[in-house]
Amino acid sequence: MDYTYIPKGVCSTKMTFSIEDGVVKNVNVTNGCDGNKKGIARLVEGMNPEDVISRLKGIECHSKGTSCPDQLANAIEQVLAERAQ
Repeated sequence: MDYTYIPKGVCSTKMTFSIEDGVVKNVNVTNGCDGNKKGIARLVEGMNPEDVISRLKGIECHSKGTSCPDQLANAIEQVLAERAQ
């Protein structure tokens, strides 16, 4: 199943991804720093969602209090919480 998340406080404007068979797949980040968004997508591809959250949660960009990696962690965390209900 594909999920869409609208990040807050960062340059990217949309994040899409899926979680299949316990791994993160098909990560795509719209807008933001080109190399950063491609790097994030490749690095988390195939990872366990909980591992993505633990590695990316809390990363800051400048003094924004968040970042694109942090926003992706928030998105995955939100999906896992919704699935648990």
